[in-house]
Amino acid sequence: MELSETYACVPSTERGRGILISGNSKSDTILYTNGRSVVTLDLNNPLKVSIYGEHAYPATVARYSPNGEWIASGDVSGTVRIWGAYNDHVLKNEFKVLAGRIDDLQWSADGMRIVASGDGKGKSLVRAFMWDSGSNVGEFDGHSRRVLSCAIKPTRPFRIVTCGEDFLVNFYEGPPFKFKLSSREHSNFVNCVRFAPDGGKFITVSSDKKGIIYDGKTCEILGELSSDDGHKGSIYAVSWSPDGKQVLTVSADKSAKIWDISDNGSGSLNTTLNCPGSSGGVDDMLVGCLWQNDHIVTVSLGGTISIFSASDLDKSPFQFSGHMKNVSSLAVLKGNADYILSGSYDGLICKWMLGRGFCGKLQRTQNSQIKCFAAHEEEIVTSGYDNKISRISYKDDQCTNEESIDIGNQPKDLSLAPLSPDLLLVTFESGVVFLRDGKVVSTINLGFIVTALAVTPDGTEAVIGGQDGKLHLYSINGDSLTEEAVLERHRGAISVIRYSPDLSMFASADLNREAVVWDRVSREMKLKNMLYHSARINCLAWSPNSTMVATGSLDTCVIVYEVDKPAASRMTIKGAHLGGVYGLGFADDSHVVSSGEDACIRVWSFTPR
Repeated sequence: MELSETYACVPSTERGRGILISGNSKSDTILYTNGRSVVTLDLNNPLKVSIYGEHAYPATVARYSPNGEWIASGDVSGTVRIWGAYNDHVLKNEFKVLAGRIDDLQWSADGMRIVASGDGKGKSLVRAFMWDSGSNVGEFDGHSRRVLSCAIKPTRPFRIVTCGEDFLVNFYEGPPFKFKLSSREHSNFVNCVRFAPDGGKFITVSSDKKGIIYDGKTCEILGELSSDDGHKGSIYAVSWSPDGKQVLTVSADKSAKIWDISDNGSGSLNTTLNCPGSSGGVDDMLVGCLWQNDHIVTVSLGGTISIFSASDLDKSPFQFSGHMKNVSSLAVLKGNADYILSGSYDGLICKWMLGRGFCGKLQRTQNSQIKCFAAHEEEIVTSGYDNKISRISYKDDQCTNEESIDIGNQPKDLSLAPLSPDLLLVTFESGVVFLRDGKVVSTINLGFIVTALAVTPDGTEAVIGGQDGKLHLYSINGDSLTEEAVLERHRGAISVIRYSPDLSMFASADLNREAVVWDRVSREMKLKNMLYHSARINCLAWSPNSTMVATGSLDTCVIVYEVDKPAASRMTIKGAHLGGVYGLGFADDSHVVSSGEDACIRVWSFTPR
């Protein structure tokens, strides 16, 4: 089996903080982090993605070395890992640099030294070290609170500038680096500092809405960004143009601005960039930016990445987005074109197309959390953590008429019967609720703890799985259930049940890592010993031709079984998603789609043996 496409997660963002993205101008890629993943994304083709997941803690920042061969990335534990940018991402070194999280790191222009800054939990807040040995190159005193950003002058004589939450901008000479002077021009957090490419000037931006330009060699103040048409909110990040004559800033006022920097160091506004399609909510605050070659990249709090062309600013930007949190459910819908809907637990539903990637977010009227999710042609049903079921009518990427129904219990699982479209079954802790036309028509107590559910498309039969590992088969008459049989095989609570598309079989999986395929008529096991996961099974899917079953598990693997062959002749994808696989579906008989804890969606192609 091989990976054919990855739809990347978006950068992790946090309200009130900027994020510092970086890139490599030779290969035109950018680097950002989400959870424990460090993502490398090609600006010219966002489907070209590589993900590094070897950090033990959430990663915070990553930077290419000047020659583009190595990447240094830092995480919340204060560890910096230096690894190869290509192929197998081989680890060169790992150093414990600070006692708290790393907020920024930079390479020196000769690629020999790295400076990292962040939170020191009472110990040092900035450290510079040799990239190969980890030995210190200087003493960094003068900060009393978290240091949000640092920069190294790209030309000799080397200088280091740091800035942070104590409103200070500190200037160090070296190497070995030592404190030279401090500037107290800002009156709020100083969020980002960057040297111009030629090292002649540097700029700091702050939550006091100001940007100040200094001389790169002496640290004397040259000027500032004009306040007449300046930002109305905190400025979170800044990036120089490749020629060093302009800077790009992004702010909480939801705008990005390009400034012309004169030789004497004053900044005048050139243009204000507005991202189209913004709803004006907090998610549109811009928290990160990068100017690389002809690309001007901005990142919003909601994770939308916009790429403008510097040579043609009037052209509307290329935009894409995705999930920031665990993608817990996924549905492949057949229509004029096959597309994928994915839901993450923070309430976001995204639409994807094979070969194209991101196709938009669904604009919902109420953004409630998503625990269970089912979709069919033009209807989506979700349940959250508030006893409510939401039915969303969905047409041409627009959600119309979202109604929520209170069922009086916390929903555990839900199942649609597409051929009797008004019927919806929802299970709760001890029973099942029938909904017809958006109204609760009956609530049945089943007398055991219910964990999973599946209903046939015509709404005449249901399989309900219990905490005790038993499968109860019911026939549905009107709004009542009649128990037909109880199947015993599983040794753990049932986690998922699915009917095959041709309705001749159904498959069930449990928390004790076993899956079973049953014949629907004889109720005998059709495929057993599907015991190849090392942790609980979260999701299960059938191929459209009913010959294959795929299971996804907390152990990060996806396994595809063929129903008429023994379970041992399976196909396994190891490490499909960092942190576990939570959503699974077949796009067609040779492509399986998976999603997981790492907020990414991947498409795998295989040839049945």
